[in-house]
Amino acid sequence: MWDNAELLNGCANTLYALAAAALIYAGVNAAIHSPLLPLRHLALQGELAHVTREQAEAAARAGAVGTFLSVDLDAVRRAFEALPWVRRAEVRRLWPDRILVAIEEHAALARWGSDTPTGRLVNTRGEVFEGELSDAVRLPLFSGPAGSAGEVARRYGAFRQVLAPLGLDPRQVLLSPRYAWQIRLSNGLTLELGRDQLKEPVLERLSRFVAYYAHTLGRLDRRLDYVDLRYPNGFALRVPEIMRPGAEPNSMKQKRKHGSGEKA
Repeated sequence: MWDNAELLNGCANTLYALAAAALIYAGVNAAIHSPLLPLRHLALQGELAHVTREQAEAAARAGAVGTFLSVDLDAVRRAFEALPWVRRAEVRRLWPDRILVAIEEHAALARWGSDTPTGRLVNTRGEVFEGELSDAVRLPLFSGPAGSAGEVARRYGAFRQVLAPLGLDPRQVLLSPRYAWQIRLSNGLTLELGRDQLKEPVLERLSRFVAYYAHTLGRLDRRLDYVDLRYPNGFALRVPEIMRPGAEPNSMKQKRKHGSGEKA
């Protein structure tokens, strides 16, 4: 072995390479943890309406540990994304001593899952999140099976568009475990829409209600409580003031043939 010059040269080159790699590693490690490169500033970017200064400072203390080069950017991101109203945080270094945290807050669209404020909200992307809101009662109420918030939010937008000619808004959009739809309007009227069907989608039923409203329910001089739209050629009403002996309390039915003003 010792007489093999080529082998000895190869071993020497390998040792030189390992020594150089060790020196480079040591140098980089020293630079990363060097007190000469301290982390001096953490700047926030974004339109912040709900994240308070105290919350931001607490997240910074929890995540921004180390020097400018050694701080774990993922740890900083996780610390900020753990805050109630933060949907997403992007973190990057700004030479020579600053970290920039760009925050996207949730935009609340509705309350989720209960008729009383619970701290669970739905954002405009249909995502459920935890967040306290002083005027949450003004938001519409969504409810549905687990994982259905996105679909409920999408249908809410479609329902609003269909109801716009009546000047009414959905104040509650409820999706049952059997995936039947019910909405409560801004005038207090509850509409039972039922389940989507190939022959008659839910939006088609609601569109029919809007088309006939002015000539039927809009003319009634009574406060309406509930309308069942699951009939193929009409709808059923519940009027609180009406009570007939032998009939179901507070109910009456009205059917309208399509394309005519004749009542059945």
